[in-house]
Amino acid sequence: MGCLLALSGWFFPRIVIVALVIFGDYIGRAYDTTVWPLLGFFFMPFTTLAYAIIQNEGGGLQGWWIAFFVFAVLADIGVIGGGSSTASKRRKVRAA
Repeated sequence: MGCLLALSGWFFPRIVIVALVIFGDYIGRAYDTTVWPLLGFFFMPFTTLAYAIIQNEGGGLQGWWIAFFVFAVLADIGVIGGGSSTASKRRKVRAA
């Protein structure tokens, strides 16, 4: 079950965040407030999930977990950048 959740977290991170909040306290144990997970849900879902995993499984942002966190940040930046690149291509096609 854990592998299925991890795999679906790669494709549907926002759904996994909602499921973890509804069916458990996994996100709540990682964050002290509800502001950061809520902002992460909208702006950086991979980083939000990675930080929750790091806090719950790794005990904090140290060692090899830093590489995991950096990878999640880069994945979020790539998704954001890819979306803006696609939007600009669509605008160019419509203008022509």
